[in-house]
Amino acid sequence: MPTYISLVNYSDQGIRNIKDSPKRLDAAKKTLKDMGGEVKQFYLTMGAHDIVTVMEAPSDETAAKFILMLAAGGNVRTTTMKAFTEAEYRKLISTLP
Repeated sequence: MPTYISLVNYSDQGIRNIKDSPKRLDAAKKTLKDMGGEVKQFYLTMGAHDIVTVMEAPSDETAAKFILMLAAGGNVRTTTMKAFTEAEYRKLISTLP
């Protein structure tokens, strides 16, 4: 299943309601699971981004739909990247001309 890494920042609304953040995380995890994916790792971070997540989704379309649903809540802004495992990387490189 494809892997995605999201760099997440709280919006003004999200930080004002920070105490509700664990409930929102639980709801997001359930939503993604219902869509056939999974949040594999979650980190609260210090620096340019507030949160980093690693998730799996059945397709790019599913990942995009999930991220758009999160953003529509108005609590976070995300930058999401598709990630390739080391095995996928090695396979891709081996097929280069």
